[in-house]
Amino acid sequence: MERYEIILYWSAEDAAFIAEVPELPGCMAHGDTQEEALAGVKEAMHLWLDTAREFGDPIPDPRGRLMYA
Repeated sequence: MERYEIILYWSAEDAAFIAEVPELPGCMAHGDTQEEALAGVKEAMHLWLDTAREFGDPIPDPRGRLMYA
């Protein structure tokens, strides 16, 4: 598995934990627990990467920890 940063947080609006992969646009998952959200986003990452490969879309290199200001 590629080593992309995963951001995991609680969303009061959704009443769920959200896991996002900022470097893979639209790649996210949710769950009632942190573990469910993390497991879901790992599956979503596999699907995202498999789909990009299938259609010849560019796949970004993992950059490690992202910094936002």
